[in-house]
Amino acid sequence: MRRLPNKSSRVFRQALTIVAMAILISGCATPKHSQPSGPFPAANQADQIRPNCYSLLHQLLEDEKNLDKLLIIKKESRELHKLVKAIATTSAAGAKQLESYARSDRSIQLKATHLPPGEVATRDAIAKTKTKVLLTPFDPNFEFYLLLTQSEALSYAWHLAEVAATGEPDPRRSSALNTLSQSMKSLYDQTVALLKTRAIVAKS
Repeated sequence: MRRLPNKSSRVFRQALTIVAMAILISGCATPKHSQPSGPFPAANQADQIRPNCYSLLHQLLEDEKNLDKLLIIKKESRELHKLVKAIATTSAAGAKQLESYARSDRSIQLKATHLPPGEVATRDAIAKTKTKVLLTPFDPNFEFYLLLTQSEALSYAWHLAEVAATGEPDPRRSSALNTLSQSMKSLYDQTVALLKTRAIVAKS
């Protein structure tokens, strides 16, 4: 991995701050502003699977759409650059799609994940750890670590969209969610394939 150009440490710290504030690499999709955070009442759990998936998926896509901001301060291979751009673009389009659904359907509350407080706190801790690892300057294993976090995030997005599609009564929305699920699965497959090559490099 190439070292950054000869710039002042102040500029470098500013770049780090920009990326860190974006919180763009929380592989387990830490929810933000996700009130209420408690679990659903038992009687309502089945009815809430679809809107819950919508909320979790939207918050994940909101994180993933900023993934390419990491490229501001990191030097990546051509293959990783292309993949990161595809993930960010697909995620941004998916987030807008879910927002349009929420505007026309009051049952979809994109800010309410209803996660237990312990789950929220654990996800926050994991996200902070991964952010620190990925923002470490000049780390030769950067691509490996980034791909590892993305394999987790994309698998989660793929299955969230799939479950939401299964519970979606509107055929057009269900079809669109299935398409989004397949797009995320394709990106997951590409990520795993590239991860295998980087694992070999990391071992050498």
